[in-house]
Formats: sequence, C-alpha cells, structure tokens
Amino acid sequence: MSRSIHRRTFLSGAAVTAVALAAPAAAAATARPRISTAFTLPGDRAYPEGIALDPCTGDAYVGSFTTGAIYRAAAGRRAAEVFLPAGADGRTTANGLKADRAGRLWVIDHATGIDVYDLRDRSLLARFEAPASDQSFLNDLVITADGTAYATDSVRPVIYRITPAEVARGGRAPLAPHVDLSRAVPPHAPTAYTLNGIVADPTGRLLFVVDMTGGGLYRVDATDGSVRQVTLYGGDLVNGDGLELARRTLWAAHNRSNTLTRWHLSPDGTEARLTRTLTDPALQIPTTLAHTPHGLLVVRSQFDKGGPMGPGTPTPPFTVARVTGM
Repeated sequence: MSRSIHRRTFLSGAAVTAVALAAPAAAAATARPRISTAFTLPGDRAYPEGIALDPCTGDAYVGSFTTGAIYRAAAGRRAAEVFLPAGADGRTTANGLKADRAGRLWVIDHATGIDVYDLRDRSLLARFEAPASDQSFLNDLVITADGTAYATDSVRPVIYRITPAEVARGGRAPLAPHVDLSRAVPPHAPTAYTLNGIVADPTGRLLFVVDMTGGGLYRVDATDGSVRQVTLYGGDLVNGDGLELARRTLWAAHNRSNTLTRWHLSPDGTEARLTRTLTDPALQIPTTLAHTPHGLLVVRSQFDKGGPMGPGTPTPPFTVARVTGM
C-alpha cells in the first residue's frame, strides 16, 4: 500500500514538473500580443510612415509622409522631437528610413530620391535622384552588412542599389535599377502599387521584398540578380508594407487591414510559414516596424483619416506603438 502511494506521489510530482515547464511556453504561444504607446510625435498633421533605429544609440527616427519632417525619439523617451524640419533640403515627404552603423540616416522622398544625412551634425552628405524620365514611387530601403543600400519602387518592379563608394563620393547622383522583377511579379493594374518593404539576410546576399497588391514575397539574390517567389504557408502578404527580419523570423505590417504577421523562413529562404497574426484597429494603419529587445515598434500612420488613404480627421497625437508578444 505504501509503495503504491509512493509511486503515485512520484508520478504526480513529475507531472507537476512537466506542467510547470510547459506552462511558460504554452502561455507565450496563446497570450494575445499587447499594444501600447511607445512615444508620441509632435504636430497634428504628421502622418508618419517610416521608422529607423540607430544601431549605436537605440534612438528611433520617424518620417512624415505629408511634410518630409524627420522626428527623433531618444532611447527611453516617451516623446519625439523634430530632428529635420518639414521641407528640409527641398524634401516634402518622407517614407522609407534607415540608420546605419556609420552614423548616417537614409531618407526616401518617394518622388525625388534618397537623401543621406550625417546623424551628428544633420548635414546632407549625398542625394540619389529618382529617374526623371520614368514614373516611379520610391518606397522602402535596407542597408546590408557591407554598407550597400537597396531600395524598392512601388510603380516599377525594380530594386535600386547604392554602393558605399557612391555614398563616399557625396554630391548628387542618379539612381540606377539593379534588379528587375517584372518577370516574377504578376501584372497589376496601372494604378496599383507592387514592391514595398524590403529586408536582407545577415550576409547581405539575399533580399526579401513584398508585393503589397499580389500578396507575394520574393527572394532576390543581390549578387546574380536571380529572383524566386517564396512559397507562403498559412496566409499571404496582401497589403504588406514594412518588413523586419531577425534571424529567420520575418514580421510584416499590413497597412489597410490593421494587421501584423509573423513568419518563419526556411533555411534557404524559399519557404515561409505563418506563425502569428494580430489584427486590431488600435494599430491605426501600420506602415513600418522595427524589432527591439522590448518588442516591435510599429508606426501608426492614420493614413485613413485625412491622409493618403481616405478622408476624415486624425486622432492626435500621432504615435508609434510598442507591440509585445509578436
């Protein structure tokens, strides 16, 4: 009798231990992501679009789509300040932003080109101009480990490249297409946008770019220019805007649907499986995002309230959200 009781007690203890070990993993898998406000932006017409994190300081930079102003939120601060005023250097809009390890801030004006600033003194180091003879809509960019920049065009299915040597020369220079995706991306209506968010693997050789209208994801070899559509399991990337990649985890902001998704990439980047979805009106038309140790920073554009996506009046203040659990 005592032996039997002892055996049952032992099994019960083992079960409790197993449950205790499994509980955090189960909670992490089922807990709903939490949305809060990371910091506010000044002004009642900011309509933010892009975000960049300074890899050296952790400061966040956000661009205004409607004015071209750039805001900086110092690490840990709850309010951003104007870093570059509206209209600086003739720029009237700002969408894609990135900060690199050389202390430079890259800013896209979708109509005119890409500006590169020195973060220390805010001086304009170089400007890369959009093709004047072709219709274009420069949208997003990524900086690879060797300092090369790649940018998307949402009207023309091409990716532009800017090398470190070109940045070092400074001044003005034209943007030239590096990869043409027209054979890979399905045809769309003339008014539809195609390529948008872009990220790179740690080597800088593989780029991943989203087709926001078709919902596809494309793997681009930056070395030989080859393009392959990534097989998606569990969903698609319709309305996909900004992307973020950490190791093999890919996050996407779906603007019109107020959605964030998380995907797991295969080792060769040819497949991606949907692992988490968050849809919530509190995201307020999310456009871009940045991964931090404390969660995702997500730009709340409010583009549907008097912005480029619809009439109405925005709800002030404009903010950047922090989303945990994604």
